Amino acid sequence: MRSKAPNITILTIRDQKVVLDVDLARVYAVPTKRLNEQFRRNRKRFPKDFAFQLTAEEYEDLRSQFATLKEARQSSVGNWSQTATLKRGRGQHRKYRPWAFTEHGALQVANILRSERAIAMSIYVIRAFIELREKVATNAAILKRLAEIDKTLLLHDSALRDIYQKLLPLLSPPPEPLRRQIGFSV
Repeated sequence: MRSKAPNITILTIRDQKVVLDVDLARVYAVPTKRLNEQFRRNRKRFPKDFAFQLTAEEYEDLRSQFATLKEARQSSVGNWSQTATLKRGRGQHRKYRPWAFTEHGALQVANILRSERAIAMSIYVIRAFIELREKVATNAAILKRLAEIDKTLLLHDSALRDIYQKLLPLLSPPPEPLRRQIGFSV
């Protein structure tokens, strides 16, 4: 039985599309704590364009956006049970600011995690790149052949233009031959 992939939120932060560590952990079916632990252990694999930690201001903006969304959803639904809406247990709020992963960082996380889903995702990405490389090679061969055809057509085009220029005088009507005039000339 296949499990349904969790919904993830792709955010735009610092003009980059990113996924937060919490959502990425859900995608790879690991606890967020384990994802961040492996991330810290393999920090050299993640340059700044792969992952960055949110600033306090960015995190507060994000928290206020999510709180607003939760309030709107709760008020529109009506009779939610108090246990569903008022979870006040341990671990409800984060101790540290979240990490944001770009698409390259999200793929790199798949390489450092050992969950079944992360392994499957890593293999899937490798196969996708192999297929993409094959398609690019095929396209390169097609483009090379098109360039050869274009070059041949240009050569033929110039040859046809020369022939046309030579045939043009033959296609025009011949000039009227000079006739002797009848009558007296002065």
